[in-house]
Amino acid sequence: MPETSKHHVMITGGAGYVGAVLTPKLLEMGHKVTVLDLYMYGDGVLEGARQYDGLREIHGDIRDPKAIEAAMEGCDTVIHLACISNDPSYDLDPELGKSINYDCFRPMIKAAKAAGVKRFIYASSSSVYGIKEEPNVHEGLELDPLTDYSKFKALCETVLEEEREPGFTTLTLRPATVCGYSPRLRLDLSVNILTNHAINNGKITVFGGEQLRPNIHIQDMTDLYIKAVEADASEIDGKIWNAGYENHSINKIAEIVRHVIGEAVGIEVTPTDDNRSYHVSSEKIKTEFGFSAKHTIEDAVRDIKDAFDKGLVPDSMTDSFYFNIKRMQEIDLH
Repeated sequence: MPETSKHHVMITGGAGYVGAVLTPKLLEMGHKVTVLDLYMYGDGVLEGARQYDGLREIHGDIRDPKAIEAAMEGCDTVIHLACISNDPSYDLDPELGKSINYDCFRPMIKAAKAAGVKRFIYASSSSVYGIKEEPNVHEGLELDPLTDYSKFKALCETVLEEEREPGFTTLTLRPATVCGYSPRLRLDLSVNILTNHAINNGKITVFGGEQLRPNIHIQDMTDLYIKAVEADASEIDGKIWNAGYENHSINKIAEIVRHVIGEAVGIEVTPTDDNRSYHVSSEKIKTEFGFSAKHTIEDAVRDIKDAFDKGLVPDSMTDSFYFNIKRMQEIDLH
């Protein structure tokens, strides 16, 4: 890659679940990276990234204008990952969630423009659609967010489109649920939860089971961000794309986990009132951007199993390191 195509990327939440995989990947490819993060899960998650000279780390809050200004300096691209990242975590303190997930969003974009940033990539969520009857949930459907978490994700999409202008390229991605191993492993996401329980308890409990859940492997998700960083602006400007891969029932996911971990793993199906089911289409991003996921749910389970086998996942049932809501309760973020 010629030197002119190298970028300086600022990643909010660069020491989180996705960021801990994305940051070293970008550095390995010769890009510079500035991470802005609260480091709620410790400094160790980016240990592997510190071998690269191009890494700059800022311990700070995205709601702090001074931290944002410092982090944006010299950057041409922003990937905005940081947020209170699921409904239960958000519901702990809705005012906190709104302040992080929405209130600081437009000021951050304004700061990016002031710093000379040319490209802003936003991690929204496929939850913005709510529950649809359509067999394939595509980008042309009306948004119907059912929770405050997804409502503010959708509102940020609107803000980003309002702020788009010539010379300031914007891209919104709506990821499915991410799965697979990261140095900042989350064990509160569906595939990862089932894998953890299969390994530690020899049993998986499935609530309902027929509901469809869309997933994308963390390696594919991070490859997509890199592709978006390196793409010509005309390929991505103003685009909104779903990013998923496999839409499987929870029963099917449990079967995949059992196949990888061991056929002795028991699967217990329990009735549930939560029959939400959704099937996210990723055809548009394939057609318009040439992106197709390559890693399977089975790959994700195998990667997590390998990490367990290597002793990289200690105290996986109890340590708050793996569970967003537990860690937020411990540190009393406000």
